[in-house]
Amino acid sequence: RQRELLARHLELVIQKNRQLNLTRVDDVRSGVYLHIVDSLLLLEAFSAAPRGAFVDVGTGAGYPGIPLAIMTGRRATLVDSVRKKVSAVEEFVAELDLAGQVEALAERIEVLGKERRGRYAIVTARAVAQTNVLVEYAAPLLRKGGRLVVAKARPSAEEIDAGNRGARMCGMRDVSRETYELPHDMGHREVFVYERVGEP
Repeated sequence: RQRELLARHLELVIQKNRQLNLTRVDDVRSGVYLHIVDSLLLLEAFSAAPRGAFVDVGTGAGYPGIPLAIMTGRRATLVDSVRKKVSAVEEFVAELDLAGQVEALAERIEVLGKERRGRYAIVTARAVAQTNVLVEYAAPLLRKGGRLVVAKARPSAEEIDAGNRGARMCGMRDVSRETYELPHDMGHREVFVYERVGEP
């Protein structure tokens, strides 16, 4: 069932992409690796995180949020500031029969941090913003012990240093950094995990 849902989501994204520019990836083969496999690289970080809901920042077409919700069974909030993208994700969630588990919100993440302070076990972000900015946005959303999981292509040493400095200022600590190569030379990925340990 999980495999069927992952495949159906990708199919829906490719169909919708003909009307609305959701993603540059518009064929099934590329989508399997650049969307599904790429999203599931974050799965390992979920196993060490506390139980509870997660929020996916800048979800776009629902990646990595929908695959991670399918694979973990966790409740998920998928956030994007672009209303058209969120409307598309709402359609995908309904079509996949995930409405009881997954919600999509058209909201700026810094606003959500004020409205839902400390409610989440995990915040995910894939290719959204600089790491230090993500740390700042994620900290208010996370409860103590919660994790920020960030996926990057090839972050500079300066960005990594700034992210670690930002984490310390925001009451977080860097936990791990994993490196992956996507199949068929489709890309290099690095997954960073930060834990909320105190107050900013």
